[in-house]
Amino acid sequence: MRRAAPRPPGSGSLITLLAILVAMAAATPLSYLLIRAAELGWGRVWEVAISARVGRLLLETLSLAVAVTATSVAIAVPLAWLTVRSDLPGRRVWVVISALPLAVPTYVGAFVLIAAFGPKGILQGWLEPLGVERLPEIYGFGGAWFALSLFSYPYVLLPVRAALRRIDPGMEEASRLLGVSSWQTFRRIVLPQLRPAISAGSLLVALYALSDFGAVSLMRFDSLTRAIFIQYRSSLDRSTAAVYGLVLVLLTVVILTMEQRTRRREHYHRLHGGGGRAPTITRLGRLRWPSFLGCGLLCFLALGVPLGVISTWLVRGVRADEPVRLTWELARNSLTAAFLAGSVAVVVAWPVAVVVVRRRGRIGRGVETLAWSGHALPGVVVALSLVFLGARVLSPLYQTLAMLVFAYVVLFLPQAVGSIRTSLLQITPSIEEASLLLGRGSASTLRKIVLPLSRPGLTAAGALVFLTTMKELPATLLLAPTGYSTLATQVWSATSEAFFGRAAAPAAALILLSALPMTLLVLRESDG
Repeated sequence: MRRAAPRPPGSGSLITLLAILVAMAAATPLSYLLIRAAELGWGRVWEVAISARVGRLLLETLSLAVAVTATSVAIAVPLAWLTVRSDLPGRRVWVVISALPLAVPTYVGAFVLIAAFGPKGILQGWLEPLGVERLPEIYGFGGAWFALSLFSYPYVLLPVRAALRRIDPGMEEASRLLGVSSWQTFRRIVLPQLRPAISAGSLLVALYALSDFGAVSLMRFDSLTRAIFIQYRSSLDRSTAAVYGLVLVLLTVVILTMEQRTRRREHYHRLHGGGGRAPTITRLGRLRWPSFLGCGLLCFLALGVPLGVISTWLVRGVRADEPVRLTWELARNSLTAAFLAGSVAVVVAWPVAVVVVRRRGRIGRGVETLAWSGHALPGVVVALSLVFLGARVLSPLYQTLAMLVFAYVVLFLPQAVGSIRTSLLQITPSIEEASLLLGRGSASTLRKIVLPLSRPGLTAAGALVFLTTMKELPATLLLAPTGYSTLATQVWSATSEAFFGRAAAPAAALILLSALPMTLLVLRESDG
């Protein structure tokens, strides 16, 4: 009688149950939106949902998300290849610097761009002696697209770069030996294997663009997120705002469903279970220094300009005797919350990622959809849903650090799931099967085989959540314990009152503290 093949770790009912519980917890804001929308009556909900205003907002929001996602992919994929596979001058330095724009909050980045390149900005002041009295407006769609693309492309860069390091170089070498050109080899062999990483990063960018409030608000671009905030703040009509939120969730489901269909029956693991070999470095030739200049221009805009403007604010503030408000308590609070959120997110994202990869039927798709539902919503909506939950159901947890960390995990769980999923897809199933056939149990195989091989995804997941938590604002303002201020809330408080010199020190500290773990992460990965 033929013996059944052992079941790999992650295919059991326990991990599936854990994944379902995590997904249901992540969908808490969706329940809140349904309750609020029901207060209008479903007839009125339908009228609001199909109104001309919602249609216009939906079209503009979707256009922005598509433009930002396409731009981020166009930047990140070539940049990842240059920093992993080419002889780009200073490649090790670019590996670090190119990822650091992720540490810049979009509300800080957008304001910095306005201050630098907007009408009557710093650049215009430099050009005045040449007769330039006013630069073109940067507000609207163009400004929001530029700001979001500039500070969100690392969401694609990080997973693509990790995937490039793990791709089996044997297939590329075989293609080149058969006479296929470098470009055709990349297009036919490498790019298809990068699809999970590109897909995961693109989803993060698209939903980040859908849910962002800071950049679109400062750039005066009407999106669903901005409409939700205005509805909450001006009219206090939370039921109508809830309908707008449900439209965002529906848009998320549509985008996620389309992405799920593109990756069905796809496998991207190595052809063999051996250890990875370093791929051959491609010589750029005449493109070497133009590529260097391109990387320099990108990093100057995404990192040099923000740091330069913040330094200008700081110097002006000191000269004007502005109090430089930067305390160790602010930094400690930010680091504590970010570390807890990153750690918890990695733990709870693991079963979700495993089920998404190993169970590709309705259960896997349903778990993934629920897990992503909170990421498409503005932080203010997620925070208000948890305020509602804490005040009525979980009052002992209301305004505690635990509730704040839970909000962060709901908001940023997909970042962890996407990174872990990419690593799991590249693990050769035969390695796990061999371990199980040799008598190792599922727990031992998981501990000794799966977890070590998926370590790049786990570290990237924790770093992404850590960085995003450091700069999260609405959830922190509404859910933080009384007196629990962070660097992000201090920056917001100072800039909202136009005290830019006062905001400079915490803004610089926020970027630098976020940059430190990212630097260590990318250096460790580049050595691996």
